[in-house]
Amino acid sequence: MSDAEWVLVCDLLPVPGWPAGRGGRPEGYCHRQMIDAIRYLVDNGIKWRAMPCDFPPWPRVYAFFARWRDAGLIAELHDRLRGAVRDAEGRHQDPSAAVVDS
Repeated sequence: MSDAEWVLVCDLLPVPGWPAGRGGRPEGYCHRQMIDAIRYLVDNGIKWRAMPCDFPPWPRVYAFFARWRDAGLIAELHDRLRGAVRDAEGRHQDPSAAVVDS
């Protein structure tokens, strides 16, 4: 993930409770690492268990993904990055048409 992409999404990710004194264990992995691992998985079409050892263990990556998916963050991340790409192309952030393929 580029630094420009990270700036767009870092404020969206939930802050763990332990820095604010609300208890809980410190997270063992950086959020940016997790997003990079999820993007690698999606880009290469691999299975969770085939995650390369350069990334955190696949059960931890999946746990972050599932938590963010259930909270609606994955869709929000996609929408923000899509909007940034469309802005860079000089287009409106929201698409006005769609292609449906069976």
